[in-house]
Amino acid sequence: MLWKLLMRSQPSRLCSLRRMVSAPKYRPLLACLTYTTTNQSDKENERTVEKLYKFSVDIRKIRRLKGWILLEDETYVEEIANILQQLGANETAVASILERCPEAIVCSPTAVNTQRELWQSVCKNKEELVKLIEQFPESFFTIKDQENWKLNVQFFQELGLKNVVISRFLTTATSVFHNPVENNKQMIRLLQESYLNLGGSEANMKVWLLKLLSQNPFLLLNSSAAILETLEFLQEQGFTNFEILQLLSKLKGFLFQLDPRSIQNSMSFSENALNCTHHELKQLVLKCPALLYYSVPVLEERIQGLLKEGVSIAQIREMPMVLELTPQIVQYRIRKLNSLGYSIKDGHLSNLNGTKKEFEANFGKIQARKGRPLFNPVAPLSVE
Repeated sequence: MLWKLLMRSQPSRLCSLRRMVSAPKYRPLLACLTYTTTNQSDKENERTVEKLYKFSVDIRKIRRLKGWILLEDETYVEEIANILQQLGANETAVASILERCPEAIVCSPTAVNTQRELWQSVCKNKEELVKLIEQFPESFFTIKDQENWKLNVQFFQELGLKNVVISRFLTTATSVFHNPVENNKQMIRLLQESYLNLGGSEANMKVWLLKLLSQNPFLLLNSSAAILETLEFLQEQGFTNFEILQLLSKLKGFLFQLDPRSIQNSMSFSENALNCTHHELKQLVLKCPALLYYSVPVLEERIQGLLKEGVSIAQIREMPMVLELTPQIVQYRIRKLNSLGYSIKDGHLSNLNGTKKEFEANFGKIQARKGRPLFNPVAPLSVE
């Protein structure tokens, strides 16, 4: 039975969640590109080559990477280039886009215009839109399921996501737009129900949900069954509803993309390697949620790397976030700290921990303290 602990307090909601279980269907990017023709000759289409030369496109690059494009009987070089120019793309940008995504010239101009209108609905500034297309041409020329894309964009806007976030989805998370809009709506309802069942408030639900989606839109591609299974597993491990909400927020929804068996293996290994009880491990996980998603080989490598550098198990347990650092980063930082005479063995791992920016800031403070004189020679002497 799923969500045993929550059934007592929210029976009606849980029953409705179970009826929602279904696996989303989505396809990889390359399978979603639609071309106007598959008719090819045995030799290159001279008109296509000439038109590409006209727009200063590097034909050699296309021949080397996607030569089949040049064999197509029907292409739309000028039409696609004109659409890009109408958006404000200069000659260099047009050439760059066609070189990086030559499939664009076999896309229907009508479909590309529809795509342009959709993207402009979330990115009003033409200059910014051209930059996006230049960076992610494959995403822009993915022109299948356009009606579904449009419905998903409208749904995300109604949900309250900002256009700048939706633009990021369009460029780097295209699979969520191939997902049927009803599937995305179903997943949103499940996430909302999950949040409330875990003790979240109605007042904070929208902010929580939008932040989670902004950080990880791919959670929409999970199945409802997988989400419920993960939540049940965490409850069986003794995590409270509040703690599960903490983990979901810290892991940006990535938790739902993990297999409970994999999580169990990582937790069992960490419990043994760090010589702690299950309760103590839970507290370490709340400090460092990475313990849930790092595989056993990764955890073993990182713990062994720290031990070789003289760090004790007790120190790791005191500052488990240090396990987020690769052995190479650990070695580099310890060498830098040693150069100042700072011994990790005798000190706290907080000076080793953190992002690159945080570490450099701490290192600078230690360096400044080391260079400071024992007394201030210009300070006035006390006459008392």
